[in-house]
Amino acid sequence: MHKSRLACLVVDGQNDVNEAAYFWSQALGYEIAETDGRYTRLDTPADQPQILIQQVSHPSRVHLDIESDDIEAEVARMQALGASVVERLARWVVMQAPTGHRFCIVGPQRSDFASAPAVNVWR
Repeated sequence: MHKSRLACLVVDGQNDVNEAAYFWSQALGYEIAETDGRYTRLDTPADQPQILIQQVSHPSRVHLDIESDDIEAEVARMQALGASVVERLARWVVMQAPTGHRFCIVGPQRSDFASAPAVNVWR
């Protein structure tokens, strides 16, 4: 048994992360919570997925992060649904859905993960 839920919407872009963060902050009405030069997190309400702005070298896109308390079990569940592993990294796994969309399986990101009622439990 493991748990998972949508953790984050990640806006990937090749442009300056500060400019992108300013745009998305203003567009969505959330303040900039923190930035480290490559990533910027917007200050979303605790009961909503995080929004992360990320500077990348690939073409701009939006991808989902799915948080799980068992990354390998969630990867296997996604593979059974037809997704494929693109890359395994130290703290997450990049996957591709049968539709061609990229997404990541990550460890718990939000502090309420263990107790939140909206977390899916998979057997």
